[in-house]
Amino acid sequence: MKKLKLYHISDTHSYHGLLTIPNGIDIIVHSGDFSNYYDIYKNEPEALNFLYWYGSLDIRYKVLIAGNHDAFAFHRGKELRELCQQYNIIYLENESVTIEGFKFYGSPITPEFHNWYFMKSRHKLDEFWKNIPNDTDILVVHGPPKGILDLSYSKGNALEFCGDKSLLNHCLGRLNLKLCLFGHIHNNDGIINAGTTKLSVKDTIFSNGSVVTDGKFGILTSQGNVFEL
Repeated sequence: MKKLKLYHISDTHSYHGLLTIPNGIDIIVHSGDFSNYYDIYKNEPEALNFLYWYGSLDIRYKVLIAGNHDAFAFHRGKELRELCQQYNIIYLENESVTIEGFKFYGSPITPEFHNWYFMKSRHKLDEFWKNIPNDTDILVVHGPPKGILDLSYSKGNALEFCGDKSLLNHCLGRLNLKLCLFGHIHNNDGIINAGTTKLSVKDTIFSNGSVVTDGKFGILTSQGNVFEL
């Protein structure tokens, strides 16, 4: 049986045109922040440009979730879904889909940080993660589990692990994921978050697909991660 090749990217922030798409990809997954501006009127053309580009890729399955910068997805969800259907994009917002026998679950939710979109207080996040089905194979979220490829700066400019502890508990507890795909926390000056890692206690591979570095938007410092299923 031929193995499927999955390509994971995140946080393109309207710079998707700089990506070099690998050959032979069966499934592409984008973990959110495909646009950048908070203002819906500035965000809309970014989102539309991305959706047209994403839909034009010669890849059979195109999976997408939103991120905290995706104002168009937040304010114009119905229109976004209609465009995704038109462009053959599988958009997930706290829901599942099965692709070639693998069950995907996607969610845009992240912990509160400044005034952006799809964010919830940390003490409320567990209620969202409880909805991830036990038989999920590939989890697509915008933000990382705590302590996994998530080192950045706090509001007070102190280094901290910015991911979510309750998400980590589900990933290391009841869920037996093949892949946990996220972004949100970019590379920072002297800190590399983009890439993959695996913990000794689980077979799950964790992937931060962010392609930009804070303070250096306009160039890509990663090209995403590729997996065989």
